[in-house]
Amino acid sequence: MVLALLFVCGVLNFALGKAMLESKHPILDSLPPALRRNGGRMSLGFEFAILLAAMVLAANGWPAAIWLYGGYTAINGLFCWLLIDGRL
Repeated sequence: MVLALLFVCGVLNFALGKAMLESKHPILDSLPPALRRNGGRMSLGFEFAILLAAMVLAANGWPAAIWLYGGYTAINGLFCWLLIDGRL
């Protein structure tokens, strides 16, 4: 159940990351070019590494990983909403 919840949060983070990269917001120009190149593949790879680490930690009995990744997802969602809505 825990891994399924983390997986859903991971899918949400991938969608949020892709939406931010496709928004073409001027703040994204401050990102290193490597993170924006090829449609943001390196950025999405980094996102996958964070998800994998959270899943491995949670599967090995570290429940704080669930809360940390959930908080990361919430902050990511808030930032994406602010960016796309034009409030930032």
